[in-house]
Amino acid sequence: MTNSAVPSLALVVEDDQLQRKILSDTLKDENMDVIQCESAEAAELVIARVGAELRLLVTDVKLAGPASGIALAEFAQQNFPGLIVVVSGEDELVLPLQFRFLKKPYRPSDVLRLVAF
Repeated sequence: MTNSAVPSLALVVEDDQLQRKILSDTLKDENMDVIQCESAEAAELVIARVGAELRLLVTDVKLAGPASGIALAEFAQQNFPGLIVVVSGEDELVLPLQFRFLKKPYRPSDVLRLVAF
């Protein structure tokens, strides 16, 4: 799916280790470099450091730590130009229009369909 020989950088923020690994492995298979975090606080540090290089952020709404994935997505929107995908098992989420949403359970291939490389 990736058209470029140069890997793109993705940030996967998910407190469930297995879900984080599965999605990260799928993105790596698409020639992406992946940084993984389990909390919004850790992800904000990554965004502050490499935000301009990020092509994709995938975050769950409920994360380890006090901050939510929605707050993280809003922070990220101000700090990098890439695609933001918010995932959740909740049905009644109000998200800004520029965020993409996937309802859990989702397949990693669903994320790939949202990303236009």
